[in-house]
Amino acid sequence: MAFLVFLTLLVSLVSAAPLIRLAPKHAGYYGYAKLQRFHSGDVPRLGGINVFLGLAVGWAYAALAANWGSSLNVQVSWSSAWPWFLVALPALAAGVYEDVTQRVSVRDRLLLTAVSAVMACSLLDASVSRLGVPMLDAWLTTVPWVGVALAFLAVCGLPHSFNIIDGYNGLAAIVAILACLAIAYVALLMGDRELAAMVICLAGATGGFLFWNYPRGLLFAGDGGAYLWGVVVALASILLVQRHAPVSPWFPMLLLIYPVWETIFSIYRKLARGGSPGVADTLHFHQLIYRRIVRGVFHDDAARRMLMRNNKTSPYLWGFTSLTVAPAVLFWNNTPVLMLFCAMFVASYLAGYFMIVRFKVPRWLRR
Repeated sequence: MAFLVFLTLLVSLVSAAPLIRLAPKHAGYYGYAKLQRFHSGDVPRLGGINVFLGLAVGWAYAALAANWGSSLNVQVSWSSAWPWFLVALPALAAGVYEDVTQRVSVRDRLLLTAVSAVMACSLLDASVSRLGVPMLDAWLTTVPWVGVALAFLAVCGLPHSFNIIDGYNGLAAIVAILACLAIAYVALLMGDRELAAMVICLAGATGGFLFWNYPRGLLFAGDGGAYLWGVVVALASILLVQRHAPVSPWFPMLLLIYPVWETIFSIYRKLARGGSPGVADTLHFHQLIYRRIVRGVFHDDAARRMLMRNNKTSPYLWGFTSLTVAPAVLFWNNTPVLMLFCAMFVASYLAGYFMIVRFKVPRWLRR
């Protein structure tokens, strides 16, 4: 496993350099009028490409290692690895093309992530067969198509959730790494070295991207990177619960509740104001923290000041995310406790959100 981390990190790290050097022109399409823009200058949004390159090399090596006499002992075969490649490609292609052209509509991107979801359900038989509630679980056994629909919704929706939280340097990347490491840990407890290897490769490839993204902000993940994280993490979460009965279905729910709840609340917030859920705004939790909590950044150069303020925003959300990742890992097989922590997160999120909106943030949080 350690070698896979090193290999994927190295490939991702090295392949990012030419993207930064040779592909800055397309970044000019992401103009200063964009609501989500919190950086100065034109930064390539092609991080999804180098993450995928590192991930692909890791998956391919893991699948072919046995043929080369390697002793990785990850139990990955080519027949089990190639569907992951195919599932990831449509969502990645949609995101990267949008990053390059800024011309792909929300509907078209949603359709392509839906293609990835369909392929996940058909090629890997992904299905949500348990919800951790006895009555609902009994009902799911009589209508298995509902479980397939839930898996489709997860694989189709989580990429967009990662895209929503991908607002500041290192934010979504660290959330993805934490999720991958937590899934790998539980998979190894279950003896599922194949699944652990698949997400460990993503964690390593994301680490290579993170070297350029935080704190310097030389490369952004873009839609391509966010969609890639979402598809792979969603698929790994579904398969982990599907394959291993001791794992509570609320383990991945708590693990990923920050991006999931951010999406749900954003949809509600926009609909309540009479807007469309597909229209961008600047009222996401991380944006409020940037504007109303992160202060005291003093520098003569405006671009440098913006970068420093950008970098100071992410740690707030990393700490917030760790409060869900830690209990998820500790109580991965205890559904009632996981459900309780999910409820506590939602309550904490709403309390924090409205506290910021109403300018009632404690002074110690603003320092």
